[in-house]
Amino acid sequence: MKTLVKNFIGGKWVGCHSGRTFESRDPATGEVVGRCVDSGPEDIDEAVKAAAVAFEAWRRVPAPRRGEILFRVAERLMRDKETMARTVTREMGKVLMEGKGDVQEAIDMAYYMAGEGRRQFGQVVPSELPDKSAHCVREPVGVVGLITPWNFPIAIPAWKAFPALILGNTVVLKPSPETPVTAALFVQALEDYGIPPGVVNLVLGSNPELGESLVRHPAVSLISFTGSTVTGGKVAVEAAAGHKRVALEMGGKNAVLVMEDADLDLAVDGITWSAFGTTGQRCTACSRLIMHKDVKDRLTHMLLARMGKLSVGNGLKPGTDIGPLVNRAQLERVHGYVQAGQKEGARLLTGGKALSDGEHAKGHFYAPTLFDHVSPTMKIAKEEIFGPVLGMIEVKDLEEAIAVNNNVEYGLSTSLYTRDINRAQRAMRDIRTAIVYINAGTIGSEVHLPFGGMRRTGNGHREAGQAALDTFSEWKTVYVDYSGRLQRAQIDKE
Repeated sequence: MKTLVKNFIGGKWVGCHSGRTFESRDPATGEVVGRCVDSGPEDIDEAVKAAAVAFEAWRRVPAPRRGEILFRVAERLMRDKETMARTVTREMGKVLMEGKGDVQEAIDMAYYMAGEGRRQFGQVVPSELPDKSAHCVREPVGVVGLITPWNFPIAIPAWKAFPALILGNTVVLKPSPETPVTAALFVQALEDYGIPPGVVNLVLGSNPELGESLVRHPAVSLISFTGSTVTGGKVAVEAAAGHKRVALEMGGKNAVLVMEDADLDLAVDGITWSAFGTTGQRCTACSRLIMHKDVKDRLTHMLLARMGKLSVGNGLKPGTDIGPLVNRAQLERVHGYVQAGQKEGARLLTGGKALSDGEHAKGHFYAPTLFDHVSPTMKIAKEEIFGPVLGMIEVKDLEEAIAVNNNVEYGLSTSLYTRDINRAQRAMRDIRTAIVYINAGTIGSEVHLPFGGMRRTGNGHREAGQAALDTFSEWKTVYVDYSGRLQRAQIDKE
């Protein structure tokens, strides 16, 4: 993108107060994808004020009409799916097939939430007093601040923005500085298909203070944040000080459990996709393989053979399985975990190094990595790596596998491979993560079901499905007394 990528505030594409710019670069080639305005707190303030002004009119637009706009946005995203997917790949590195999946998630969410324009069901219940009615309806919360990461630069803004909008909220989106061009394309689709001025606002910038300004702004009623657990904790504290609602989606330390009766060919498919898809840069990525001792040798051999066939390279190149890590800092972080694993006594079976020769010379590529002899207490078994690194942990039975799985601070996604229905039922009962897969990998959520995590993965809110409506709305209870006299509820009940 040769032209300057600007903020979108009050229905207009505008520059920033500082006049500064920053560059978004392709992690596979180092090429500039776009030059973007580098905003500051003043720009956040303008965006929030625009959203606050637009709120009163937008909340009065009938919800079915709001849904019609989202239907049109879905059609626009479908039309431009290829272009958007290529931009996703160029900015954050995931292979083109996954980039298309990223856009498809936004399309699915647009269709789903558009339908909620006619299904925002409340409750009508009988009153305990005569000549009196009672019902509940959803109310929007107001101006919503969305802070989104780089790994799903179309899907995650859509997962947050569309439920917020269908309920009548207005939005200020602060995307990751790694994927600003993609965020601008997403907002442009909303602009082109009928979102009124000020209802959706976009502020781009590379300084962490940008997100802090959004969290602290007194006119913002809710913050929806996806990112690291450390940063999410800071957001929660700051939001609490301002009496704001906050929805957090944070880290994960997900595992695939493989029992001795599992279909190992199917398991290898799921493990490979879960551990190395998106270069391991998913909150639901698998970084622990908890395997029964009786299948360890065979499964290890099969997995190494599959990993040896994986192609690492530019995500736009046909046949590529694994793209680059998003930036140099992420590459160094991943390698630091590999070094920590070796230092603690884990056995490196393959990978464990950056790739820097030939076609990899200008990018942030890392070889898919597999560790054996990993104990549950090691750093690589407890902390989120966010890269193509998988550690194998040996167990003697399902009960031990579940105990090891649950013994981390996160609780997002777990997968179990078994042919035993009784084991599957026990696992579904006892696994302490918010998402459980049986005979599938740890990734693959669907927009009509709740998405989120337990423990330090989240704070109880869920994205997607009906649960997302609870995040972005308040319940209003309405009583209508048509008795013509004072009725004092419980006081008059004898």
